[in-house]
Amino acid sequence: MSRRRYNASDDEAQIDMTPMLDVVFIMLIFFIVTTSFVREAGIDVQRPSAATAQSKEGSPILIAIAENGAVWIDQRQVDIRALRAHIERLRAENAEGIVVIQADEISQTGLLVQVMDQARLAGIETISIAATESR
Repeated sequence: MSRRRYNASDDEAQIDMTPMLDVVFIMLIFFIVTTSFVREAGIDVQRPSAATAQSKEGSPILIAIAENGAVWIDQRQVDIRALRAHIERLRAENAEGIVVIQADEISQTGLLVQVMDQARLAGIETISIAATESR
């Protein structure tokens, strides 16, 4: 008569990891889809202060005007003549169609007006100028 030896490892149960991996992947997809991405103009500017400054909600198209007259949009420096095309492209991606211009407080007012004109020619109706709230 042959006896079989009893091993404790024969009775150990295996844990199925497939359902847990499915849940982790579904959560990952959920977080990727629901994340809102912040757009930046590309440079930091010294915004002027204003007593009537208000916060804007949503994800506007950000345009920055540096103190040296450089115009930045979507983290790239662009020529003023190509600005309209860039705004139209970003407007197609963003249904809100709001532009916020971040002009440095020592930048030229004429350049600010040119940027506003380009935004209006691109079909933008709501244009705001960024300022810090004065206290």
